[in-house]
Amino acid sequence: MATTEIFQDWDSPHENISSMTRTTTTTRKTTTRRETSASTKTTTMTTAAKLYGKDLSEYEDIDVDELLAQLTSEEINILAKEVDPDDSFMPPSQRCSYECDKSPTGPLNRKKLIEHINKQALETPDRPELKPYVPGVIRGKKWIPPVQDNAKEKEVDEQIAIDLGEEYEQALSNASQEEIIDLAAILGFHSMMNQDQYHASLLNSGQPVGLGWDGVTKASQPKPYPMEPPNDTDVDATIKQVRDDDSKLTELNWNNIKNISDEKFIQLFEGLEGNTHLESLSLTNVGLNDKTAQRLADAMEKNSTLRVLNVETNFISPPVIVRLIRALLKTKSIEEFRCSNQRSQVLGNKIEMEITQLVEQNPTLLRLGLHFEFNDARHRVAAHLQRNIDRICRVEPMERAKVVAIGVGRDTFTVLHLDDRKNRA
Repeated sequence: MATTEIFQDWDSPHENISSMTRTTTTTRKTTTRRETSASTKTTTMTTAAKLYGKDLSEYEDIDVDELLAQLTSEEINILAKEVDPDDSFMPPSQRCSYECDKSPTGPLNRKKLIEHINKQALETPDRPELKPYVPGVIRGKKWIPPVQDNAKEKEVDEQIAIDLGEEYEQALSNASQEEIIDLAAILGFHSMMNQDQYHASLLNSGQPVGLGWDGVTKASQPKPYPMEPPNDTDVDATIKQVRDDDSKLTELNWNNIKNISDEKFIQLFEGLEGNTHLESLSLTNVGLNDKTAQRLADAMEKNSTLRVLNVETNFISPPVIVRLIRALLKTKSIEEFRCSNQRSQVLGNKIEMEITQLVEQNPTLLRLGLHFEFNDARHRVAAHLQRNIDRICRVEPMERAKVVAIGVGRDTFTVLHLDDRKNRA
C-alpha cells in the first residue's frame, strides 16, 4: 500500500526547493532474533526509502545545473518565489518573494514617501471589532495563572538549626532591633537594611524613628552648598608680575577665568621663560587651544623653577599633549603635570604609547593627571612614577646628610660639612 508524505528534504540535491511531494512505499520490517548464552539481541532491518520509485542514492549523481537549464524563465521565477534564502549578502529585493511589476514614476523622495505612508495609515479605517469594547466587561477568556507547587516555599520556611552557643543565643535573643541593625551593618549585610539604617549605624547617630526592618527609605533633601566665588585674579597684574620676576609670586591660579585672549596667554608664557620664582601654574578651564599650548611648551623648555603645571579642561589636541610632555624632558623640573579632560577624550594607542615612552625617560615627574585607555600604558606609567617617588625618598635623606657628625672624642661630637669631610679624608 502506497502513502504520500509532505516533508522538507534538506539532503536532496534540490537544496533550494523548500518542500515537495514524496511518494514512498510501505517499508517492511524484518526482525531476527539471535540468542546467545550471555544475552539476547534483537536486530531490526528497514528497507531504504524511495522517491518517485527510485532510491535516494540515485539522485546524488544528478547535475542540478543541467536540470535548472531545462527550466523556462517562468518556472524559474515560480521556483525562486518559494525560496527565501538567509543570505545577508543578497539585496533585500532578491531575498523577498514580492516583486513589483510597476515602472518607477520618478526618483526616490524619502520625505514624500513617509508623508504618503502616514497619510495612508491615517485614512485607512480600523478593522471593526467583533465584540465592541464596554468598560468593565472582560472580552475573551480571562487568564488564570497555573497552580504552583508550594514545595519551594516550604523549604524556605524551614529553619536551619545553627548552634551558636548559649552565650551568643542569649545575647541575640535579648538584643533590641537597633542593636541587631548595628550588628548587621558591622558584618556588611547591606541587603538586610536600607541606606538610612546603614549610615546611621556607621556614624553611631542612632536609628531614625519609624525605620524598622520594614521601613521605607525616603529621599533626603539635598544639602544646600554655597556657590564658589568667582576667580578674581587680575590677569594683567599677574602677567606684569611674571614678566618682572616678582619674588612674591610663587603660585598663579587662572582657573575658570573666561574670555582670556590669546595675546595675554602669549605674554604670560613669554614672561614665564625668564621667571625664576614661579613654582605653580594652574590654567584649568580657561579656553587654552593648540596655538597657545605650543607657546607654553616652548616656555617650559626654558623655565627651570616651575614644579606644578595644570592645564585640565581645555581644548588641547592629543599631538599637542605629546608636545607638552616632551617639553618636560628639557629642564626636568616639573614634578606634577595634569592635562586630562581635553577636546579629545580618547587619545588612541599610538599617542598613549608615545606618551608612555616620554614619561619613562623623565626621572623627575612624580604625578601625571591623564586618562589612559589601554592597560599597558597605564601600568607602565604608574610603575615608572612609583620608581621616581621611591628614588626621591632615597635621595632626600642623602641631600640632608650634607652636614654630618664626626666623632672627635669619646663622648663629644662636632658638626662638619660634607665637602669639608671629603677634603679631610
